[in-house]
Order: sequence, then structure tokens, then C-alpha cells
Amino acid sequence: MSDDPGPDDVADLIEDLAETHQAAEDTEARVTERGEADLKTVARQYDRLQSLFDTYEEEATGDGDFEVFIQFQEEMGRFVDGLPEDLSHRRCFEEVDDIMQQRRLSESDFERARDALSPAAADAALLDERDATRSRYGKLRTRAERRVRELDERIADLEELVAMGEADLDAPVERLRAPIDAYNNAVVDAFREFKREAGARELLGLIETTASFPLVDYRQPPAKLTEYVETHPPGTEPIPTLLNYVDYSKSKLDHYVEDATALKTAIGTSQTYLRRLDGGPLTVSWPPPAAEELRFFARELVQVTGRFAPEDVVARARTVRALTDRDDYGRLRRSAQAHEQLDDAERERLQSGAVAADLNATRAAREDLAATLSELPD
Repeated sequence: MSDDPGPDDVADLIEDLAETHQAAEDTEARVTERGEADLKTVARQYDRLQSLFDTYEEEATGDGDFEVFIQFQEEMGRFVDGLPEDLSHRRCFEEVDDIMQQRRLSESDFERARDALSPAAADAALLDERDATRSRYGKLRTRAERRVRELDERIADLEELVAMGEADLDAPVERLRAPIDAYNNAVVDAFREFKREAGARELLGLIETTASFPLVDYRQPPAKLTEYVETHPPGTEPIPTLLNYVDYSKSKLDHYVEDATALKTAIGTSQTYLRRLDGGPLTVSWPPPAAEELRFFARELVQVTGRFAPEDVVARARTVRALTDRDDYGRLRRSAQAHEQLDDAERERLQSGAVAADLNATRAAREDLAATLSELPD
């Protein structure tokens, strides 16, 4: 079952989404009404003036550097002279210049200048507000889209739980379990025997062929290990023998192989991989997969086991594949899932109707959220 807490947050998310979209629309309308190009021009000049203030304010006030003070006033004059004649709020920029053209400046003069700039500051803030509301709306849409996917996962989990709750707990699941267990035990024993008797070159070659069988999930051998067993005589020795060699001293190992260092390097660095190689990836899980998945998996198992295992093991793999042709496979599988996966709390929730109610509420919340997203623009 997904860790999703449920649909309780969806109503708030829908409300936030609608409110944020409306705020973005309102701000966009104000920008359009005011004229975006004009706003950008004012904001650009406002930012330039703020940069001048940041550069000169500290040294141009009080008993600061007189040369800096004069330089600041000259910069202010050039700034105002360079403003477009049709610039909105040009008068407030000129007022700032009037404030600054004094023999002595104080912090209060800069405060008066900023007050005079408030119309231009409002224009710049409107653009910032528009960008901020756009960003908030975009992030909220992304969150809502992710929430729809989470609700889809929860719905799938709840539907599976409901299906398990409808399972016949008295169904004869041994009709599936017995042949699957028989195959699993046989293939594990066969692989163990193959690992004990076959040369490492042959066994690792088998593992490499499983790359062509995507449902047989063996980790492929390290490249250096493969290269060693394919090109050095000890590669024909069984894996248990090679692992024993690793524990030998170099002087003792020299009696068994031509290049003791190469063996210790290649086999020593792959000991964990080699020790863990077993028939696990060739076994069928319990409860078993859905019929179609098991059918394809068992088909691959027949081909892989046919490369190393006795015929009776391959025959058991064919028997497992044949299980998927049973008319009652789905019913027996659901019963097996119910036995294995339902705990007491889940059974109580199923019997009380709480799971069905949760499923209905989650479906409704998902549809409401998806509908809201479809109605609102990207």
C-alpha cells in the first residue's frame, strides 16, 4: 500500500490553485492596463537610480568625501538628462535630482528622494509581483499534477486491496504453490550443483547470456573477472576452487597457477559477487506474478534452465508456465495474495467498508483535482 495519506488535502489544494490563478490573472491584467513596455522602462530607470544610491549614499552624506559628493551630483544630472522625455513618472525622477542638488546631503534627503520615487517603485513592484504570482501558480500546478499521479497510485493500491478482500480464502492455493515450490527447490539445487561442478568460464558465460532475458534478473559479472576466466587456464576450474585459491599464500598458489598475482587480483576483488551467485533470480515469487507476467517469465526460465539444469528441472519450469493457462489462475492468485498480504487491520477495514469508502473518496478527489487542472490554463 502506498504511503499516501489520503485525499484530505485535495480540497485545500484546489482552493489554493484557483486563488493563485486568479491572483496571477489580476496582476497580469494590471500590467496590461498599465502597459508592460512602459512599466519595464520605468523599472529599468528606477533600478539604475537605486544603483546610484547604493554606490554613493554612504560617502555623499554628512562629512563624507567631497569629491565623491560632487561626482554623485554630476552622475545624478547626467542620469536625469538622459531620461526619455515621455517616460512615465519623469517628474518624480526630476524631483529626486532637485533634492540631491544641495551643498550638503543627509540621510533624510535620501529618504525624501525615495519617497518621491514611490510611483516608480510601485511600477517596478508591479512587474515583480506579476513574475512572483506567475511563479507561484506554476509551482502549484506542478504540485497538483504530481498529486494527481499520487492519487492514481493510491487508487490502484486500494483497488488491489478491495480485490484481495473479495478473494476466496478457502480456495485451494496449493494447486499453484505446490508446482511453484517444487520448481523453485529443484532449480536452486540444480544451480548449486552447476556452480560446484562447472568451470567458472562456463558458469559466467551462462550468467552473461541472461542479459538477453530481461525477466531473469542476474547482475552481470564484472568485466575484469570475465576477462580473467576467459583468458587464463584457471577459468576452467569451478568457482569454489577459485575462491579457495584466493586464500592460499602466493608461494603455495604458485604450485597451482602460472600467474598467482593475476588470480588474486581478478578473483579476490570479486569474491562477494561469486559467493552470492545462486539460483535466486531463477525462482518464482510467492504469491506469484499476474498470469501474463508469469507466462513470459516462465518462458525465459525454460530457455535458461535448459542450458545447465537436468531435464526434470526444465520440465518443472514448463509446468509452472502451464499454470497460467488455468481458468482459475487469477482467483487462486488473489487468494494467495490475501493470505500473504492482508493483516488483521486491513481485513477489519475491508469488512467495515472503510476501504471502499476510502477508494470512493480518493477517486472523487482525483477527478475534482484533474478537472480543476483541465479548466485552468498552464
